[in-house]
Amino acid sequence: MNERQRVRRPGGRSARVGAQVHQAVTDLISERGYGNFAVGDVAARAGVADSSIYRRWGDLESLLTEVALTRLNTQSPMPDTGSLAGDLRTYAAQVAREITGPDGPAVLHLAVALSGSGQQGRQAGDALRAERTRQLESVLARARDRGENAPDALDVLDHILAPMYIRVLFGMVPLTPDYIDGLVDRLL
Repeated sequence: MNERQRVRRPGGRSARVGAQVHQAVTDLISERGYGNFAVGDVAARAGVADSSIYRRWGDLESLLTEVALTRLNTQSPMPDTGSLAGDLRTYAAQVAREITGPDGPAVLHLAVALSGSGQQGRQAGDALRAERTRQLESVLARARDRGENAPDALDVLDHILAPMYIRVLFGMVPLTPDYIDGLVDRLL
């Protein structure tokens, strides 16, 4: 490595700027909706220069895609309660907390808007579904290893996650534990 190459440090200035910009996007989506702000608005809200955003993300669509994927892809450990029903209930409750949290509805609206905004948006949607499917496959494979009759990941997406997403998108919250348990029970 030559002297001019910089070493990126996790948690350094770059991470702080990224977090500030992500929060600015989420706040603007919540306040104004998709398509109603520009890079300059994000930069002003985040307290950074427009050029910082262009240098790091290239354009607003790339930034919006990253925000949606980052905020909707849970990094929580996948549950292992010892039963498929317990794992699905715990997982669904985690997802419900994410999507009903302070930024959840705004990020869901962003993801929906991006999905109709061209190839990059479709790729973001594909990446989100792939991550959710990967997460679910780990739970379902464990259940099959225990001898349980497990549905496939698409059935879980259709019967548990999709109804929760729809309710949040249309303001039909809260997602109560009884509602979530009912989704799991109907699937199983």
